Amino acid sequence: MASRWFTVLRHCGPDVREVLHDGHPTACVGQAAFAYVNAFSAHVNLGFFHGADLADPSGLLEGTGKFMRHVKLRPGHPVDDHAVDSLIQRAYQDIHARLAAA
Repeated sequence: MASRWFTVLRHCGPDVREVLHDGHPTACVGQAAFAYVNAFSAHVNLGFFHGADLADPSGLLEGTGKFMRHVKLRPGHPVDDHAVDSLIQRAYQDIHARLAAA
């Protein structure tokens, strides 16, 4: 489950590179991280470094931090693939906008 979503992150664009950030597979554009995948025994977190600013019409994002949010994916529970993929695309577009503004 984790590798499936990290593959989606990798394929967002030709400028995506992967690094280990705090021991977690992280997708970056340049030095700017935009998403990560963290596998646990009972679930996988697909996290977004600027998730608090992402539009989430499906209400998938969890967390209360100032910046980060995640989607908790559990084996055997249905996943709205389209909604998760849309969040990933928004995070990728968001990091590009942040980099352009900097």
